[in-house]
Amino acid sequence: MSSGSPGKHVARRFRRALGETFLSLRNRNFRLYFIGQSVSNTGNWLTNVALTLLVLKITGSGLAVGLLAACQFGPILLLSAWAGAFADRSDKQRMLLLTQSLEMAQSVGLAVLAFTPHPPLGGLYALAVCGGILLAFDNPLRRSFVTEMVPTEDIPNAVVLYSTTVNVARIFGPALAGLLVVTLGYGWCFAIDAGSYVAVLVCLALMRSAELHRRPPATRTKGEVRAGLRYVRAMPSLWISFVMLAAIGMLAYNFNVTLPLFVTDSLHSTEGVFTILYSIFSAGAVASALIVAHRALVRMRHIILGAYALGVTMLLLAAVPGVGAGVPAVFLVGVASVLYLTATTAIVQVEAKPEMHGRVLALQFVLIAGTAPVGGPVLGWLADTMGGRAPIILGGVVCLVAAVFGQYANRRYVHRPDQQLVSE
Repeated sequence: MSSGSPGKHVARRFRRALGETFLSLRNRNFRLYFIGQSVSNTGNWLTNVALTLLVLKITGSGLAVGLLAACQFGPILLLSAWAGAFADRSDKQRMLLLTQSLEMAQSVGLAVLAFTPHPPLGGLYALAVCGGILLAFDNPLRRSFVTEMVPTEDIPNAVVLYSTTVNVARIFGPALAGLLVVTLGYGWCFAIDAGSYVAVLVCLALMRSAELHRRPPATRTKGEVRAGLRYVRAMPSLWISFVMLAAIGMLAYNFNVTLPLFVTDSLHSTEGVFTILYSIFSAGAVASALIVAHRALVRMRHIILGAYALGVTMLLLAAVPGVGAGVPAVFLVGVASVLYLTATTAIVQVEAKPEMHGRVLALQFVLIAGTAPVGGPVLGWLADTMGGRAPIILGGVVCLVAAVFGQYANRRYVHRPDQQLVSE
């Protein structure tokens, strides 16, 4: 064997692993979608972080930050189930062009308010509500559209890579937001976000409709939402993961509220340090997402493992004495958060019937983000009264309890001999 053979073998294995990780990008429409969403999601995180920091600067209140989360995600709680049914019977490409255009207009409105000498808190809350209404319809459209851009065998990989675009954006978006806030001001964060929508609109317009794997749209019938709920209830792997997600989404997965309060209150640091730590958190999320994409970790056991890992790492983060120790801890929280959330999301799109994707994904999004109107103010109030570590500790404990429940319910209901195995 020549001396170069081992190196060539390693190179081949690396190329094969790379090809498996990014398998679904061989589809032109999905490549366009991936590019557009990567740019737009970075802009979205500019807005998310800048709006949180702007409200915190104006009010200095954890409860006010929690109320912002309620404004952003309250419409999701009220509208997402119907929005999911709408997504199931819509031309997703056309509707995304509309929702993304309106979201661009919302970012322009935020920029106008932020450039004023004294941004009105009520106006910021009102535009946050408008953004929440648009997000309630846009999210199930975006997520269910993924399955129409690739053939069936590429769906699991495409689902995970789509989630990766969000997490990659969370690295650059918060860091860029921190830089802009301390140099040019809050308004430029919202203005750049508005401009980022151009990329996704162009990519959507360039897609080849003939290459989409469209399914016949669902017929509008009475009781569509109830049918979606009955479907989830009949699938043990879905309802178990959704029960876990309800608790974790409400009291643990509110990092937009808990991390800035933890950094400013408990670590006694600045907004700029928060954005750096949030970028490190997101770097961990990206690393985890790529591992999930390569290994296709979409089984119930991965959801349970992710919940355990998220609980342990959040408790570790809550115990750190300062920013230095917080760097590796917040990275690990990012890794665990995406292992949990990506597995939870992927199992829906892999196991649910295609005609149910919009409704089931919308219901799932309600549990991820729609619980924030309850969890956000509670966690903000908890930080105001007991300190910035308290919400992190509560979230860690909730994750561990949810993981124990998931492990018990998985053995009790999914693996019963009289039921079909649907998750493993």
